[in-house]
Amino acid sequence: MVVNKEGFPLAYDLFPGNTFEGHTLIPIIKEFKKEHNIKNLTVVADAAMISSENIASLKEAKIDYIVGARLGNLQADIINSIDKQLPRTDSANIRLETKLGYLICDFSKKRFTKDKFEMEKQIDKAKQLINHPGKTKKIKFIKTIDAKNQLNKELIEKTNILLGIKGYYTNLDEKTISNEVVIERYGQLYKIEQAFRISKHDLKTRPIFHFKEDPIKLHLLICFMALAVSKYIELKTNISIQSFLSESKKITDAKILNKITNKMILKRVPITPEVETIIKRLNLLPH
Repeated sequence: MVVNKEGFPLAYDLFPGNTFEGHTLIPIIKEFKKEHNIKNLTVVADAAMISSENIASLKEAKIDYIVGARLGNLQADIINSIDKQLPRTDSANIRLETKLGYLICDFSKKRFTKDKFEMEKQIDKAKQLINHPGKTKKIKFIKTIDAKNQLNKELIEKTNILLGIKGYYTNLDEKTISNEVVIERYGQLYKIEQAFRISKHDLKTRPIFHFKEDPIKLHLLICFMALAVSKYIELKTNISIQSFLSESKKITDAKILNKITNKMILKRVPITPEVETIIKRLNLLPH
């Protein structure tokens, strides 16, 4: 699904269930550009959607991109450059040139605190497993040498260097877009997550109780249209769709037939100020 920076749905496509999601990105972007005759477009996507292959395809298709970087997978020399150049002060950022494009990194004190807590928790779990061997799921900071578990000190050191740091790749140079704007645009991905939460939970897109292709397509079309209406309501009223529905249910009309006079009586519950405000924002009543 393609959405704009406000999270409003613009387009979608369907792929077989066994298709890796990283392979769906390029085809739908190309089709979207072609259908709407768009010359310049910047894709913002998280690290899960991007591989070196996808970045190469984006470059080949002349599509600009801002994508999340997996800092843990970086080469040692790049990590050392980040460590030396990036000040550990809130909102500090740097830009490095790499094979995958410009790598922008920023530091956050809040993120540092969260990352440090998670790292220490994982190290404690690793130490407990080493001291008390037993059946357990894989622990991050453990490596096995000669069938013996031991702390992975190299990984701990690398993780410690990257505490509080987040990375982003882009092909756009600094004259075109600043580091701060890249970080801001990537931060807007939460609106996409909101759109997916609405479609999955509120609209019950999944699970799909259909087995033939046409009913599946129709089901998703209805869900997409409902999502567009929901996001329009949210953007216009500045309240969540759940709150909107709760207020809307307070508007009740009832028709009662008088069998003696054979006249219809309309009973209407007065509209509350909250509901009236919502209706005005949606331009359903004159202001």
